[in-house]
Amino acid sequence: MSASRRSLFPVAMTALVLLFLYIPILVLILYSFNDGRFSVRWDHASLKWYRRLLHERAIWHALRNSLLIAVTATLTSTVLGTTAALALHRYRSRLQKVHYGLVYAPLVVPDILAGMSLLLLFVACGVQLGMSTIYLAHVSFCVSYVTMVVLARLQDFDVSVIEAANDLGANTWQATRYVLLPLLLPGIVAGGLLAFTLSLDDFVITFFVSGPGSTTLPLYIYSMIRHGNPPLINALSTLLIAVTFLAVWGSQRLLAKQRKDG
Repeated sequence: MSASRRSLFPVAMTALVLLFLYIPILVLILYSFNDGRFSVRWDHASLKWYRRLLHERAIWHALRNSLLIAVTATLTSTVLGTTAALALHRYRSRLQKVHYGLVYAPLVVPDILAGMSLLLLFVACGVQLGMSTIYLAHVSFCVSYVTMVVLARLQDFDVSVIEAANDLGANTWQATRYVLLPLLLPGIVAGGLLAFTLSLDDFVITFFVSGPGSTTLPLYIYSMIRHGNPPLINALSTLLIAVTFLAVWGSQRLLAKQRKDG
């Protein structure tokens, strides 16, 4: 009896944690269909805020800015981060220890400190704040995440595969293109997805380095909260949640299909 009671405790704690995480999301989705302006009072179900959301050009402009910056910053940081990971894994020297420290620093530096530092740098260099400064700022911290993910993949990499390719006549470029990169592709993709998510979601650093006409979606949502427009935020958040769950569901289906075909 006591053993069964003890076994129920982890299940109960897991259920409580899941409820704590998902009940606010469910409440947000529910009140996105509330016709009333204030979320604390339920009037009746309606798609009013979703229809209004379709005509809010400022929101879609902010979303376009966020996607543009996230895609470009992800592509750049994926290339730079993969290159940095290969250099850190292959070469061992005191200079590489400094290199590792510089790559690792953005992971532990507070966002507000990084944002202020980048703002001071851009102002000192006379760079006009806008989309370009947001792009550079996002690359500066996304590179570190991609590097660490790819470096973790490299630590379990079997170097003998490259040596076998060289013994079979492949040069350095061929071994890298046809052997190394395909084996590292899961880590590179994982690092790129992490960089894309962090860039799309970033608020603090973007708040410091943004300029006129470069409002991203997190900044616009923040301005909506300040001006008191919770129903639109609920509707927009529900759409973002739906897209996220569809992306996760699609990726799981693709993984299951690959495992079945394999």
